[in-house]
Amino acid sequence: MPTTKPGYSVDAPAVVGAFLTLGPTLLALGILFPVIHAGPVSLKFRPMALSMGISFAASGALMLLYAKFGKFRHRDRMLKMVNWNGNEAVLDVGTGRGLLMIGAAKRLQSGKAIGIDIWNEKDLSGNAEANTLQNASLEGVRDKIELRTDDATKMNFPDASFDVVLSNLCLHNISTRAGRDRACAEIIRVLRPGGKAIISDYKNTRDYLTAFRSLGTRASRGGMNLDTFPPLRIVRVEKLKP
Repeated sequence: MPTTKPGYSVDAPAVVGAFLTLGPTLLALGILFPVIHAGPVSLKFRPMALSMGISFAASGALMLLYAKFGKFRHRDRMLKMVNWNGNEAVLDVGTGRGLLMIGAAKRLQSGKAIGIDIWNEKDLSGNAEANTLQNASLEGVRDKIELRTDDATKMNFPDASFDVVLSNLCLHNISTRAGRDRACAEIIRVLRPGGKAIISDYKNTRDYLTAFRSLGTRASRGGMNLDTFPPLRIVRVEKLKP
């Protein structure tokens, strides 16, 4: 049957699957094998197995809760940090299934939101342009968005192209500090003077803050948001006018 409801999927699906498999497995093993005997040595296996099993199972469950509920609250939190007038040019870096891009597009009248990604399904289940376009159509903003395949460390946009740049759980996927710094520099390059960038991640946010400040921007980092999992921090950036 045709899909009638947008889907924004699960972040890091392999990690969630591993947690939800290992957790119950370790709990079962801890119950069945309280002590492991290895020659003259006896290892109290149950406490370790139960502790790790509970930790893995809880982490997997919390990641699923974030995927189903928390990511929508966090999207709204990020978007409320922008004073929208409706004619903004918006870039979503690592758009995935389009949650941030579509949320921004709903706030636009004459403006446009562009989402870029390299469409890696390891980062997000079902991460494909067709699924994102379908979400945009179902949300009624297909005419306000555009998708491109592009690298965050070397974007194919002219300088000062956007009023707002958004990104959530993307930059940490860049494997090196130098690469993440280049992505931060690209975000500022394509941002117009007076424009704002709202960047959210669960790690490296202090590095992002340092990189943005080194580029002459006004940048600040918020505290942990404990209604997400992992807890996310938001870096707010303003590109100063000459």
